[in-house]
Amino acid sequence: MEEATHWPTLADFPDPTTAEHVTYNPPVAELREYSEHLETTTEFGAPSYVSDYRSRSAAQTANSIDDSFDDEDIAVFERAIEWTNDSSNDVLCVDRVVGRNEDVSAVCRLFLPKEYGRIALAWAKLLEPANGAEPDFVTVQLPDATDEPCIRVLPEVGLTTVLGSDYTGEAKKSFLRLFMHRAKQAGGLGLHAGSKRVCLEDGDDRREVGQLYLGLSGTGKSTLTSHGLWLDDPEGAEMLQDDVCALLPSGTVAGSEGGGLYIKTLGLDETEQPELYGAATDASAVLENVAVDDDGSVEFDEPRYGRNARAVIQRDCLQSSATDIDLDSVDQVFFITRNPLMPPIAKLDETQAAVAFMLGESVETSAGDPSRIGEPIRVVGTNPFIVGSEGEEGNRFRDLIDNLDVDCFVINTGAVGTDDPVDVGVEETVAILEGVARESIEWAYDETLGLTVPTNVPGIDVAQYVVADHVEDFADAHGKLRDERRSYLAQFDELDDDIVDAAY
Repeated sequence: MEEATHWPTLADFPDPTTAEHVTYNPPVAELREYSEHLETTTEFGAPSYVSDYRSRSAAQTANSIDDSFDDEDIAVFERAIEWTNDSSNDVLCVDRVVGRNEDVSAVCRLFLPKEYGRIALAWAKLLEPANGAEPDFVTVQLPDATDEPCIRVLPEVGLTTVLGSDYTGEAKKSFLRLFMHRAKQAGGLGLHAGSKRVCLEDGDDRREVGQLYLGLSGTGKSTLTSHGLWLDDPEGAEMLQDDVCALLPSGTVAGSEGGGLYIKTLGLDETEQPELYGAATDASAVLENVAVDDDGSVEFDEPRYGRNARAVIQRDCLQSSATDIDLDSVDQVFFITRNPLMPPIAKLDETQAAVAFMLGESVETSAGDPSRIGEPIRVVGTNPFIVGSEGEEGNRFRDLIDNLDVDCFVINTGAVGTDDPVDVGVEETVAILEGVARESIEWAYDETLGLTVPTNVPGIDVAQYVVADHVEDFADAHGKLRDERRSYLAQFDELDDDIVDAAY
């Protein structure tokens, strides 16, 4: 395609403080009123909505760094600019701030039709007020503009246009995508990850352990990040971020969302996830595509509107949530996988960690491609929102954790083995994570896996999780997997050879 020669800027949009046709930064109560005709009120007093699109339109998304834009792509932005400037339109504009760290935080401005106030309501509860500053990022979301979704991004401008989708996740990720790109420009790396602070008593000393959890949506990232590890006071664990962070060269992990969390709710269980359940059943929550009956009864177990049911919940409804969102320093990184040829946990050196980062092995969930739920997939960094070279991201990840002396692990939250598999339950995972935090696990190198694995974990029998014991002809299966991984890594031209060669 012929490259476009003219580019829009943020200055092309109206000033919402003076444009009479723009409703600017109304209170959240008013945002709810704009879509009250679409609302079902839950038994807890929270609004619930059903969208036409119920997952991100990844295949219809392109950005000007990784894709060649021509005049047709630029016309998408021009359409957004024209719509926001047309005084006959009822335009809603909401500003919020992503992040608190001065190196990467940004003012975000969302334009959309007033009748879609429900999208702005949910998004506004995730972030914090912007206090009148000029925007760094602008997104225009026009759900009725096209019959099929079309999402275009100008990362260097800070501009995203979403046509044809009414899914709240498109607004949320439009800004987080650019936040992560900004982190890379600052010498760091944006991560699709949850961050957590574990506070432990070690004799008379108190120490803090900073943790990151990388995983695709729906693989347990939110559950593990918010889990208190069943620690008793004065020990405990605090969740700082649930979804997107920025690892900076200083070792600080900058958070992004200071207001709330956007969690999956299908199968949400009061017993196993009491904090998330409590927040999702609070009046402050905003539900999307959750099964809610006419009388307000909420059915979290029912996939009435697909398997990507969501809720925006408030941080202050979570006892495990910290007041701050930035982690001063990170000590441990965990990659969440569901690969049955992996042990419950393995300890990685910096090059193996870069391999795990590049592989991003998991299973497809309803948040990505609902037509492929359960299929094994690979997504670099478990991050579908990377802008720029993926190979360079792997190199930078290796360099950052090496410079910062961070310990890295891969954890299997599914089942170990393909023949007579053994499930890794929540109790086992929590025992492992506590053991890693306390540094109480004993390790040894496993030549069959090419990885360092635990020989003793306080509280569980690790002998039952020997991978080779649960895979028929393990050597053949593992050899094929290793060759497949190396072939996959070799496709990234910018990725350093030592990372490709370290595939396990």
